[in-house]
This record gives sequence, C-alpha cells and structure tokens, in this order.
Amino acid sequence: MSDQRYEIIALRALGYIVSEDALRDRFVALTGLDPDTLRKNLDQPGTLASILEFLVSHEPDLIAAAQAQDISPDTMVKAWRALGGGAGLEF
Repeated sequence: MSDQRYEIIALRALGYIVSEDALRDRFVALTGLDPDTLRKNLDQPGTLASILEFLVSHEPDLIAAAQAQDISPDTMVKAWRALGGGAGLEF
C-alpha cells in the first residue's frame, strides 16, 4: 500500500473523529491538537500518525473508525505504523 493511501486513511479517520462529538472532544483533550494546529500540519506524517494513534490506543474506537471506512482495523494499524507511529513498539 502506498504512503498516499495511508495518508488518506488518516485523513478519513480524522473526519470520523470530528463527526462524533464525544470522540472529537476526547481527541482534543488527549492530544492537545486544536483545529488550527491540525489544519496547519495535516501534511506532516507525525500529525497523521497522531490521529491514528488516538484510535489505535482504544480498540472500540479503532474498530468503529475502520468500519466507517470499510477497512480492517489491521489496515489502520498498518497505516499508523507506516506514518511513523509505534516506533520501537512491538505488538
């Protein structure tokens, strides 16, 4: 899968996050990423990885976001890793 595909997965994941009020509020509270910072940095792999890491760290959210994109949760985890997430971690 291409890096561009992983970026698209992350951007769609962000769309899912912001469409769910409680999830959006938790995302902002836990990541500290406000809308302006997100907009300015959406072309950065680290920002995209942070979006996916938020979902990867809570399995129910990961599953729901993957279902919303009609992809497997494993594909989202692969995208997270490809964008630099989980460096040094083994699952």
